[in-house]
Amino acid sequence: MTRKPVTWLGDSRQAVKEFPPLARQRTGRQLAKVQDGLEPESWKPMPSVGLGVNEIRVREGRAFRLIYVAKFPEAIYVLHAFEKKAERTPKPDIELARKRFRVLINERKQK
Repeated sequence: MTRKPVTWLGDSRQAVKEFPPLARQRTGRQLAKVQDGLEPESWKPMPSVGLGVNEIRVREGRAFRLIYVAKFPEAIYVLHAFEKKAERTPKPDIELARKRFRVLINERKQK
């Protein structure tokens, strides 16, 4: 089986590059599992962002998150990546991921 490609939206790839080395490595490994059709080790659905949107949770001293959607056959779309500093995911992070998801859906409809 071939790995599903990853499409990075907005500054999500740059955000992951700015994670500390171990967090970046673990995030990459978890994303690779998704590419192979498997579940990441720690994740949760994010229906507040959109249907089929999930969040990879990485704890490497601090908390890091990667919000993605993998339900489309052509690619995994990474909507947003960030360091989580509060108990709840901050509203601006949810809103940014939601906005990128809506843009993605609209672009796919126009194809």
